[in-house]
Amino acid sequence: MGLLAVTGALVTLPGSDEASRGHTAAALLETGEELHRSLWQVFTLSDSTQTVFPAVRKQLGVLTKGLAEARTEADRARLCAMMADLYQLVGELFFDANRYTDAAQCYTLAADAAHAGGDDDLWACAMTRHAYVELYARRAPAAQPLLAVASRIARRGDSALSTRHWVAAVQAEAYAAMGDIDACTRALDEADKVHSLDGHSYNGGWLRFDGSRLPEERGACYLQLGCPDLAEDTLTAALAQPLSLRRRAAVRSDLAVVGVHRRDVDQVVHYAETAISLAGQSNSGFIGKKLDGLRGHRAPLMSGGRVSDLDHRIAALSRPA
Repeated sequence: MGLLAVTGALVTLPGSDEASRGHTAAALLETGEELHRSLWQVFTLSDSTQTVFPAVRKQLGVLTKGLAEARTEADRARLCAMMADLYQLVGELFFDANRYTDAAQCYTLAADAAHAGGDDDLWACAMTRHAYVELYARRAPAAQPLLAVASRIARRGDSALSTRHWVAAVQAEAYAAMGDIDACTRALDEADKVHSLDGHSYNGGWLRFDGSRLPEERGACYLQLGCPDLAEDTLTAALAQPLSLRRRAAVRSDLAVVGVHRRDVDQVVHYAETAISLAGQSNSGFIGKKLDGLRGHRAPLMSGGRVSDLDHRIAALSRPA
């Protein structure tokens, strides 16, 4: 929290009048962006995202020192953009640990730093990640204004990037949570236009949306809207694709909810047991949150011992902190 306060002050303060930049700032301007891409890659590939935190926390300290040393406006803008990049990654780590307040603070600082750095796409992505906090805290109406602003900012960004399409995909989730099927469909159609972009529309770090997630996101929306048959077709197709551990667990959790709608105990147990196993491997709060959603739908099947056992196993999952 102290580091957040210091960084927030440095983002808003003007640069120094000293003639030459410091050693740390010079090193960051030369290698920082490449290092941050590597940290995002490790985060994406790790089964347990929390293993990344020590390296990210150390780099935050280095970056804060470098920002204090910035001399020119150009240097300061680049370092602010790096700060926005890295604080989005920190926010992701807190989000996966169900520490939503900490995640929201990181995303707020990331948005301020991106604005100071003059990068609209980076800014829009920080706002979109902040909206995810509201969605997974089951406050979809609170996510809407964040996404509306993110959409406006994204339209000012680079049209070759997929930022605006990712915002639309998350807007679809918010509309689905609020039961607005028409708005959800329009947002999904807008997100699907990402496939018209070339292979350089994302950077693999703070912007990873390439359209590959759309089947699972569409399926999750159908499930929210009470269309389990449509959801099952889409989610089953998504499961046939290569997915990260967390995405695979999320899809299986949603397919277990489809089983609840069908009152099919075998389907519920089949998909939920795998998701519970994946949650245990990763210690991911995100997966735990998805499984909590399954618990919220379980009432029609609770008379069965197998479902009661699943309920106890989900409740017993460790919650990262």
